[in-house]
Amino acid sequence: MGSVLHISPADFTDPALAEFLQEHLDDMQPTAPPESRHALRMSELDRPEVRLWCAHFDGELVGTVALAALNDSHEELKSMRTSPHHRGQGIARTLLTGALDDARSRGVSRVSLETGSVDFFAAARGLYRSAGFEPCGPFGTYIEDPNSVYFTITL
Repeated sequence: MGSVLHISPADFTDPALAEFLQEHLDDMQPTAPPESRHALRMSELDRPEVRLWCAHFDGELVGTVALAALNDSHEELKSMRTSPHHRGQGIARTLLTGALDDARSRGVSRVSLETGSVDFFAAARGLYRSAGFEPCGPFGTYIEDPNSVYFTITL
């Protein structure tokens, strides 16, 4: 019998989640100066206006994705990460599809995101484009930044 990817809302009491999110912050450190890194800390994700989901495979936390409300109809995709040992297996696409479906079901009409401009983020940029995201300018509190690329999708 094959293993199944299980996606569920985050359990903020899970020590594995704290470790996974810290690894995400650590991954971002060499990619840009501090003012250009926009990954959220666990305390910033554990808020009512943020929805965070976790993907588990055989009980192991292998991916996360979040949506943070910008206003009633526009949300930001945050904390999109797949464990390095599980990249290329469709986990990110599954998480992204689930997050967008959730946003649609709640009447959100637009989802935007910021990601890095360096090669480390090339696969992520390709995923977002293939899912229908289009390049856009800075949104929310973002500003023009050579280390950032911005995308948006209308739902």
